[in-house]
Amino acid sequence: MNTFFCADSSRQAGEDIIGSATNHQTYVLIECPTPWAAEAFDSRWVPENLRTLVKEVTQAKVPIRFLLISNGSSHKTDSTTLLIYHRKEKLGHGYRKQEWKLENIEQAATLIKKWLWGKCCDNEVKATATRDILICTHGSHDKCCAKYGNPFYYEATAAISELGLNDIRVWKASHFGGHRFAPTAIDLPEGRYYGVLDSTSFKSILTRTGDIECLKKVYRGWGTLPYPLQTMERELILRYGWDWFDYKVASRIIEQNSDASTIHAEMSFEKPDGSQKTYQGILVKDEIKTLHIKGSCHASKKSLFVKYDVTNLLPIEERLVTYSTEKCEKGLSNQTVPPRL
Repeated sequence: MNTFFCADSSRQAGEDIIGSATNHQTYVLIECPTPWAAEAFDSRWVPENLRTLVKEVTQAKVPIRFLLISNGSSHKTDSTTLLIYHRKEKLGHGYRKQEWKLENIEQAATLIKKWLWGKCCDNEVKATATRDILICTHGSHDKCCAKYGNPFYYEATAAISELGLNDIRVWKASHFGGHRFAPTAIDLPEGRYYGVLDSTSFKSILTRTGDIECLKKVYRGWGTLPYPLQTMERELILRYGWDWFDYKVASRIIEQNSDASTIHAEMSFEKPDGSQKTYQGILVKDEIKTLHIKGSCHASKKSLFVKYDVTNLLPIEERLVTYSTEKCEKGLSNQTVPPRL
């Protein structure tokens, strides 16, 4: 009997979970009662028209992530919740939410098609919830999401009730990656990913209070950023604290070498008062933290998971002064641009 659990293996290896948040332009979340099949959209309650649409969109490589969601009352309600989260451009907090209450799940495919074509979709509701937190409980896809995800869903529900947070909903969700970090979650509309969660860290995330250092263990990264830049963002969160979550952020990779082992990156942000700041830093592949491990319970072989360390992370004005001083000392022209990698 196979007793291998990928989440246990990852924890024993001391894996740093940052840089594992998946980047999607859009999330389409469809309420569907459990149980779900190993491939979620093969589940018995998913109608054929929705199954076909998901296949067509996936084959066309449209950057949309379809997920099934459920809560404690999904199997007995007389309506189906459909949520679409679409990413904002430029400086932003994350995603824009739209929500509909459908008579049944059979109506989902038609509405999603209209949305994809940019047509007006009727019956949109003004949601009272400001955050939707998805917890992967898809045990038929990976047993760690049953072992750790299912119990944590009930812990999360209890925590939200205990704290009286009526504007936050928690959902069971089908597979969205990172089984080995179970229990794992996505916090929408921001699109930030978390893993290896417990009640204490989850309450801090909900209320944005407590020891910010907990994010060293449980923060997988922000799904709006490229994988390596998620490491840079975590460093800035640790510097600025929970206030960071109110900032509008943009980023870019300035330059990288051929194997992406060294990356020159930039991150800009705007505070609520309108003030702005830009940081630049160098991301270097961390040979010690980079691991060869199995990414899921059913993986037949190990995969390489590259981890980065961020160095020389400074506000751009400080970096320019540094570069300028170095050039003067070496007798070079006093240019105010960073050197190439």
